[in-house]
Amino acid sequence: MAKIIIGADLVPTKSNAELFAAGDAETLVGAELRKILAEADYRIFNLETPLADAQAPIAKCGPNLIAPTATASGYKAIGADILTLANNHILDHGVQALDSTRRVLKESGIAFFGVGDSPREAAEPYIFEFAGKKVGLYACAEYEFSIVTEKTAGANPFDPLESPDAVAALKERCDFVVVLYHGGKEHYRYPSPYLRKVCRKLVEKGADLVVCQHSHCVGCEEKYRGGTIVYGQGNFLFDLADNEFWRTGVLVELDDAWNVSYVPLAKDGAKVRLARGAQAEEILAGFRARSREITVDGAVEAKYAEFAKSMQVSYLTRFAGEPLVFCSRVLNRLARIPCLGWLKRLPALVVKMKYGKSIQLALQNYVECEAHRELFLTGLADARKK
Repeated sequence: MAKIIIGADLVPTKSNAELFAAGDAETLVGAELRKILAEADYRIFNLETPLADAQAPIAKCGPNLIAPTATASGYKAIGADILTLANNHILDHGVQALDSTRRVLKESGIAFFGVGDSPREAAEPYIFEFAGKKVGLYACAEYEFSIVTEKTAGANPFDPLESPDAVAALKERCDFVVVLYHGGKEHYRYPSPYLRKVCRKLVEKGADLVVCQHSHCVGCEEKYRGGTIVYGQGNFLFDLADNEFWRTGVLVELDDAWNVSYVPLAKDGAKVRLARGAQAEEILAGFRARSREITVDGAVEAKYAEFAKSMQVSYLTRFAGEPLVFCSRVLNRLARIPCLGWLKRLPALVVKMKYGKSIQLALQNYVECEAHRELFLTGLADARKK
């Protein structure tokens, strides 16, 4: 049976860069997983890092990822046929590193899409033949620090005015359309109400399969109007963290009858393996349980409201500036000492005093209102240039 495999983040790190450079697929993914990959007709992954040897980190929040160009050998050995570059890290070291990435992938014979020197080029889909049909891939990323502009190369953004039309146009050219959407909140296993609305709209416009990447955790699945939406598949191989979210993932399999299935994965230090036995069942059982949960009316909204409440102090502390951020980190560390656990409540109290009701309403208006948000972001972008 013909098969397409979609994997999530495939990123060389210091812990396994030598294995990538040596093309040691057997060690990186193990014999069982390598066999599954080898049996597929197409293997698609997300390249969540530029491949470059010269560092030139851009100004941004979060880590500036980079991997040596030699690690491209690992992608080839694993069997990567197509890579999406539409993500929030592909421009971490500027256009020079993006150019390096594109050059290395071309030399390695690995196809890629989702980036370009202009918005039009970045939005171009990737189309290939599979089981006698045309499959179209469209990749986009939420706005962070990697997005293409009219003046700077970068990743294709999700644009609520343009992306649905792009999917509709692609459906006119192809029998089956897959959207790789790089977005959603990290370490959250459910869709937000907005993310669900976006993905459903993409299905309405012609997408047969929407796969949300970026969350670094296994999420859930929704069947909607004949399409399938995957809200988070975890990583494929990305040894940047080791916690309950990063330790598992799933491959998305698509067969020639257009059936979607899942292969459970387990992180093994700096390597990845096919999950087996009780661990495999736990991964898939959790995925299925969450998929049932989101079918209940109001469940997505209720879970997201609870999650948002847990994140508010973190966001407001960040807005308050570096002194409070630093103090919050110190207090949280001290709070690990049993007799000092009460210190953990202090940042929330400080934030509550600093952000009264009127300030909270102003923040809401500036973020929520389109005119205020556009003006504020344009001003921030201009200030960063000086």
